[in-house]
Amino acid sequence: MGKHKKEILFTLMILAAAAGLWLATHHGSGTVAVVRYGDPQVEQRIDLRKDADYDIDTGTYTVHLHVENGGIAFVNSPCPDHLCEGFGILQNAGDWAACMPARTSITIEEK
Repeated sequence: MGKHKKEILFTLMILAAAAGLWLATHHGSGTVAVVRYGDPQVEQRIDLRKDADYDIDTGTYTVHLHVENGGIAFVNSPCPDHLCEGFGILQNAGDWAACMPARTSITIEEK
């Protein structure tokens, strides 16, 4: 194999590895949303690989969560201040959001 072909093969291998890493970190594979709510706290784990909507009765409010393209967000909040909607889409390990009036938090964790 010539030097030029080896360089092309090496470049393709690096690009494939980079694409795999990007998919793993940007499309929810390997991550889960951990939703904690209520008093006493209940924990629900939501797989971010499947687009879906969740309505969770926290005992105070029913929070609405939307999962799409590997991320999750509070949507159409019934609480008075709607601050939780401002957190936007959570998709990377360590991302966190809360709706204090509903006593609900979301944390993104590795599976």
